[in-house]
Amino acid sequence: MNILLSICITTFISGVIGTGFGGLIGALFKRNSDRTVSLLLSFAGGVMTSIVCFDLLQDAIHPAKNIDINIFIVIAGLFAGYIVVFLLNYFIDKKTAPQVNKPHDHPKTADDLDELIHADHFNTHKSNNDSKASLFAAGIIMVCAIALHNIPEGMTIGASAVNSNSALNSSALALAVLIGLHNIPEGMAISVPLISGGMQKLKAVLLTALSGLPTVFGALIGYWIGDVGPLGLSLSLSFASGAMLYVVFGEIIPQALLMHRSKSPAFAVIIGLIVGLIIIYI
Repeated sequence: MNILLSICITTFISGVIGTGFGGLIGALFKRNSDRTVSLLLSFAGGVMTSIVCFDLLQDAIHPAKNIDINIFIVIAGLFAGYIVVFLLNYFIDKKTAPQVNKPHDHPKTADDLDELIHADHFNTHKSNNDSKASLFAAGIIMVCAIALHNIPEGMTIGASAVNSNSALNSSALALAVLIGLHNIPEGMAISVPLISGGMQKLKAVLLTALSGLPTVFGALIGYWIGDVGPLGLSLSLSFASGAMLYVVFGEIIPQALLMHRSKSPAFAVIIGLIVGLIIIYI
């Protein structure tokens, strides 16, 4: 199968199907096992960290045979990826967050909503007379935030697939699976406020699934940048690695700890790191 077609199919499943499945769960149940999802997210974060640190960054430093890239270029790409995704998240939260009517309430940003749902505070906020319009608007903000976050996640898959000539390599497939797992609770975080805000369940699930579509675009961008030469591959891998580290340490791990406050998520991260190493060296 053509490598670009493989990337599109894989990232479509990871982004659209993963996020849409989470939206479906949110539409049907509105609740989930916080402990189970927390441990799964922690495990996924550990595997992602392992693949980024021990595989993607290694390829960024040595993008081709007998070619080494200056370590400071790799660091710059890593830092740029982290900062760009952080700023995108910050910009969306601060510039488009809807305001509530109460003067003592703060704006409902995407991060606020994520904590509201995954820390099991939804009923508390609802009892404080948060309007349906506020919940609906917060859900729309989540759609925009998740859609943008999915672009660098897709770039990671596309960039890590550059070294494969006919099919996705093990690292790219592993990242696709883990990102798909990560997208499930994100889909729930979108569909729950949309439905609570008055949107029909089917429309909410479809909109949630569409928020995962940028994963495909990001993968194609990552593959194209990485296919323009050793320096392009190095920058693509390091940039995508920085973006993925933000997703892990800025979103996945904090979200996991909010959902289940114990030592268990830390243990799940370590197990994930070990599994990531096994995936790399198989």
